[in-house]
Order: sequence, then structure tokens, then C-alpha cells
Amino acid sequence: MTKGPMQIDRQALNCVMPMHLWVSGRGVIESAGSTLRKVFGAVQLEGASFFDLFEVRRPGGVLTLADMRRHDGERLQIIPKEVGDVQGLRGIAVCLPANEGVLVNLSFGIDVIKAVATHHLTDADFAATDLAMELLYLVEAKTAVTDELRQMNLRLQGARDAAEEQALTDTLTGLRNRRALDVAMSMMIDRKVPFGLMHIDLDYFKAVNDTLGHAAGDFVLQVVAKVLLSQTRAGDTVARVGGDEFVVVFKDLTDPDKLFNIAKRVVEKLTEPSDFQGQVCRISASIGITISTDYAQPSADKMLSDADEALYASKNAGRGQAKLFGNVAPPDLPEKRV
Repeated sequence: MTKGPMQIDRQALNCVMPMHLWVSGRGVIESAGSTLRKVFGAVQLEGASFFDLFEVRRPGGVLTLADMRRHDGERLQIIPKEVGDVQGLRGIAVCLPANEGVLVNLSFGIDVIKAVATHHLTDADFAATDLAMELLYLVEAKTAVTDELRQMNLRLQGARDAAEEQALTDTLTGLRNRRALDVAMSMMIDRKVPFGLMHIDLDYFKAVNDTLGHAAGDFVLQVVAKVLLSQTRAGDTVARVGGDEFVVVFKDLTDPDKLFNIAKRVVEKLTEPSDFQGQVCRISASIGITISTDYAQPSADKMLSDADEALYASKNAGRGQAKLFGNVAPPDLPEKRV
């Protein structure tokens, strides 16, 4: 039994095909879906000539409505003319009966994600059965998972960095610890960066601990840390390597006079009494100095050993002073040489 053509009003057509174009037999757009009208914005679709607004890129040679009719039911690639923000479209055209023209149902194809972002489209702009929505949901889910993984990686990296920083830090003073000192010295030696080194041991610190208690001793160590940081630069390494022992590495500083001047200021600052809960804490410091350029091949262990020897020479000479390990003394400080 032959059935007549099915009638559908424009509202129902828009519901199932929000990206349709009904092109009359004269080639004029009689009806356009709501999504297409939204995408084209100020461009008036209805009443305009289809071929004034669109170019059929594939199949080739489609220049008139008659040409389009010959490709009834085939896939089309349609490019909007002179509309900057509208992506290429994919679609299919079917001929309407009684020479009423052509019905073209369009989609964004692989450009759907860009189109959604550009034109602020939502699921209401697509037919409920449009697989583009499934794609969008998948992309949204993937984006959410990717963002969460990125945030997780950032948190893990932050935790790793914090753990590494903690592993290189003396918890009481906030200075570098022995491990950090070893890393810094090894790096400079490997890269042949010259440096000066000071080994600092506190004088009379045991007396503060024994008479005023460990809390006072901890306070003094924190004061020492502040003094050392105030006399050094950002690129220097200041480390607490023992109970009351500190090592300072001065990157690119090998001038004995300058190192002695720094040592003098450190001793002067540490000799100043400090107050802990109404109790006066008095200490001093003995310092041993070595310079990497005094060695044909500097070694961290050798330099630390030599600085330690110079430090004990300072203590034996009366404390509260600095001595340089080596054979050549600065001309104005001959008494400071071990």
C-alpha cells in the first residue's frame, strides 16, 4: 500500500533536528533549526539563498539545488561563507516530495567540542539522540579525570618537595643539615666552582646548657643561626653539622681577607650576650677556614678535616678567633695562620 508524504510542523522538526535547513525549490532557506540560528547569531538564515551562505565542499560540483538533488541521501561537507566563528559542518540532504526542495540535516562532526566552547552550546541545543552529546560527556569526564590527575600530581610533587626539603633541613635552627652540606660541596667540586669554607664551633656553649638548661641551649643555637644567615648571601650554604658545630660554604668567595672579615663579624656578633627568660647567655666562637683553590683537586672530606684542624688551632690559641689552614697567610693577619 502506498502511503502519502508525512506532515511535520516546524516546531516538531526543530525538536528532532535542531541543526536542520529546509531549502525550498527556489534555493531559499525556509526554515533553520534553533541551534544553527544560535551559532550564526546576527546572520539571518531564513529567507537567504542557501548558496549565498554555504559552499558544498564535498561532493564537488554542487553549485545549485539541482546538483544537490542528484546527491540525495549522500554525505555532505558544507562550509559557511564569510562567517568567521562557524566551523565546517557535516550533513546529509534528502529531497522533499512535490518539488518542495531539500531538507538538510547538519552536525559539527569532529569540530563539536570547539563549537560548544565557541558558541556556548548546551545539551539543550542538540537532539536527545545526537551522539555528539555522548562525545561531549566523554570529553567532560576525561577532562575531569585529567584535571584530578594533574592536581594529584601537583600534590604529590609538593609533598615530595616538602619531604626532600625536610630531609635537608635542621629542624631546630632551620639551617641546612649535614646531608645538604655534602650535596652542596659535592656539586660545587664537580662543577669546579671555587668556594671558601668555615667550620664554626661555639665556645662556652656547654656551660649554657649545664647551667641554664637545654631550652636555653636551643635558644642560643637559634640565635647563632640568625647571626650566620645575616652574615651570608642567598647563594651560600649555612649548615648545622653537630650539636654546636656549623659549617658555612661561600660560593665563589676565595679571598682570605674577605673571609677573615666575615669571620671577625661572626665572632663579634656571637660574643654579644643574649637574654633567655631573664637569664644572660654568653658564648663565643672559634673558626677554621679553608679555601678550595688552595687544593690541586679539592675534596670535601679533606677540606672539612683541614678546617677542623684550623678550628682547633683557634681554640688552642685562646678561642674567639679564626685561623686559615694553609701555608700562605694574609699579609695583615699573619697570626691567623695554622
